[in-house]
Amino acid sequence: MQISGSQIVIECLIEQGVDTVFGYPGGAILNIYDALYKNSNRIRHILTTHEQGASHAADGYARSTGKVGVCMATSGPGATNLVTGIATAYMDSIPMVAITCNVTQSQLGKDSFQEIDITGVTMPITKHNFIVRDVKDLADTIRKAFYIAKSDRPGPVLIDIPKDITSAVTEYEAVDPSKLDFNLPSKKIPFPSEQQIENAAKLIDESQKPFIYAGGGVITSEASDELFSFATKANIPVAMSLMGKAAFPNKHELSLGMIGMHGTYAANTACDNCDLLLAIGCRFSDRVIGEAAKFAKNAKILQIDIDPTEVNKMINVDDALLGDIKSILAKLTAKIQKKEKSQWNSQIEEWKKIVPPSYNKKQDLSPKFIFEYVNSQVKEDTIITTEVGQHQMWTAQFYDFTKPRTFLTSGGLGTMGFGTGAAIGAKFANPEKTVVHFAGDGSFRMNCNELATIEHYQLPIIIVILDNHALGNVRMWQTLFYEKRYSNTTLDFGPEWTTLASAYGIQGYHVKNEKEFKDAFDKALKSGKPAVIDAEIFLDEMVFPMIPPGKSIEYLLME
Repeated sequence: MQISGSQIVIECLIEQGVDTVFGYPGGAILNIYDALYKNSNRIRHILTTHEQGASHAADGYARSTGKVGVCMATSGPGATNLVTGIATAYMDSIPMVAITCNVTQSQLGKDSFQEIDITGVTMPITKHNFIVRDVKDLADTIRKAFYIAKSDRPGPVLIDIPKDITSAVTEYEAVDPSKLDFNLPSKKIPFPSEQQIENAAKLIDESQKPFIYAGGGVITSEASDELFSFATKANIPVAMSLMGKAAFPNKHELSLGMIGMHGTYAANTACDNCDLLLAIGCRFSDRVIGEAAKFAKNAKILQIDIDPTEVNKMINVDDALLGDIKSILAKLTAKIQKKEKSQWNSQIEEWKKIVPPSYNKKQDLSPKFIFEYVNSQVKEDTIITTEVGQHQMWTAQFYDFTKPRTFLTSGGLGTMGFGTGAAIGAKFANPEKTVVHFAGDGSFRMNCNELATIEHYQLPIIIVILDNHALGNVRMWQTLFYEKRYSNTTLDFGPEWTTLASAYGIQGYHVKNEKEFKDAFDKALKSGKPAVIDAEIFLDEMVFPMIPPGKSIEYLLME
């Protein structure tokens, strides 16, 4: 069958099971948008307000489903506007395919209008990227991009297609994706040997004070059930990185909550005192380990990960099991001994009682109340998205996640402006689930234009702005480490958020106390329509516990 390059893009997306793409049109990509118009009954395109919103929406779609998210943009500034979203997905190992179109091949390299070397720009922040030079290679390039994006440790892949390739015609034949095997180098990571599994099981059985540090890799590999079986069989306490939140039910007695800079006292203290640290699907982020020389200083470390480059990168480990976490945990669970509660478990229960005094401080409207109330009113499969800052840490601290893929946040890159787009993607991917987006007023300034997208598609997303009229996290650091020199962190100027919401045709609520918040959230939830709740909180609200950057747990601040 002879078809154009633009039609090949559509056929290959459908071939890969893609039902939704997020994007913004422009001159160089017009042929593909024409094909989208002609095939609107077969594939859905969501027009965002900005290309960055499209990239974050594709990311949110992927995080909430495990499928590959797809975004597209035109050449030049359209392509560069995707870059932050691509980098966000790369840092958090999210499967994404970004499709850009460039000027025609005859215009490449000549500083043509809206020309950019987007493959050069994105080389450091993609698993792989392609520029298609021959329409005959287009179909296999798209297939290869999806294969790379979702295989092994997932990540974003970019395909740049010159405009003349989208109009050129060639032979196309559909292919079953399940039968594709590109046999790319660096694939086929061998599963640990039986002896390696036996050795690891022996290490676990002999440990008196074992401790699990679980990261986002547990969720990526769909291994939450296996982690639960493993931890409960041996009664091993579990702490999670920010990306690992929701990998293990927060209310379970073995859960210690989050580990790291703003992790719980119990999680950090248990890590400091354990004799065996099981690092599962995590990358030893600097926000977790602090002073590397003192991290888990009394423990042997066993790392389980699919990516060999993560072993001994930040922390030297005693042993490593490389491969799919889900399969490895299943094997290990079958080998380890069942253990009853020990003195170690009892000690940890005592540590869990130690919380910052601010948790119990009475206020008109506290972050803790906001998160606990929302948590009490929605179903456990509700999807929570965040921006980046204090509200993000409070979400991780106070919201009791029980199911994987219900907490979508930018962990590695820390992208302010991520969450609204991610909420849009998550809602399109999961129309039957409630989506609540928590934002700080500083972060929300960066993406509030996507309210237009939310209103246009009538997405019943509830946005809760924790409004302290400041860049709260940066101001907090200025308070603690810069002698209260508040340089450019005070946001005592517009917009007035409910008025802005109204301008977009969205219901807004301005609340200052617990009763007002409860009333507003209840109305928003019941309405089944988009809503923005501007929740006034104390200007100098702090996030505790806190370990200062680069320090060890001995410097833990509780107030």
